[in-house]
Amino acid sequence: MDALNSWQLVKELKTATALAAAASFKHVSPAGAAVAVPLSKSLKKAYFIDDVNLSDIATAYVRARGADRMSSYGDFVALSDECDEITAKILSCEVSDGIIAPSYSKEALEILKNKRKGNYLIIQIDENYIPNEIEKKEVYGITFEQQRNNIKICEELLNNIPTKNKILPDSAKRDLIISLIIIEIYPI
Repeated sequence: MDALNSWQLVKELKTATALAAAASFKHVSPAGAAVAVPLSKSLKKAYFIDDVNLSDIATAYVRARGADRMSSYGDFVALSDECDEITAKILSCEVSDGIIAPSYSKEALEILKNKRKGNYLIIQIDENYIPNEIEKKEVYGITFEQQRNNIKICEELLNNIPTKNKILPDSAKRDLIISLIIIEIYPI
């Protein structure tokens, strides 16, 4: 469940922002989710990657994991883009149960295969898969059905801002879109 829920989140974040996205999931809830926005020197230091040259997907992963390192302990990781060598190297140092991504570089796959003595769960997902309109879930012998949430969160939703100041910086728009997607998929 963590793998599939986290994949749904990063896929939607990537679609909405056009940025590489990553999520850290535990107990079917996001412990952290982020997109590839460059890290400041102080954030690099806080995330223990001072001298590392990060790819976009590695940046998204570091941000997602760093959102709540305690809750991410023993997580499931989702990446919107191919898992590259640098992301796999960073992930190899973390306590994590598995990863889901659309693809893996040869080097990344070799690194991840050795994680947890070869018992690390590595899932390759078809990024073009479209689920059925009706979702079904069985709980305690009862089957529940509902229409899948297909609402697309995008910048157009921020066109009518009900305040005097109608100007929002692009970074604030991006953060609002990310927040709306997370709340839409995982309401509190």
